[in-house]
Amino acid sequence: MFRHVAAFRWTPEATDTALAAVAAGLAELPERIDTIREFRIGPDAGINAGNHDFVVVADFDDVDGYLVYRDHPAHQAVIAECIRPILAERAAIQYDAG
Repeated sequence: MFRHVAAFRWTPEATDTALAAVAAGLAELPERIDTIREFRIGPDAGINAGNHDFVVVADFDDVDGYLVYRDHPAHQAVIAECIRPILAERAAIQYDAG
């Protein structure tokens, strides 16, 4: 299994409507990209100061499956239309999750 984790910090101007659009757009991806095996998204629980605001954890059979997801037009559209306009910071990692 190959895992992708991305964490986001939003700009102060991010509205509830914009945040809902991010979640809705991302939630549609498993139905549109068949290489996704597991897909979890969600806002930070607010327990620790300094955390990012939102996370995506996605699992794939292998690196090639991840690359299909990374470059898929539906994923790229969510990034361009929903995420990038309110993005302050992004951290990501991909690794072999065994």
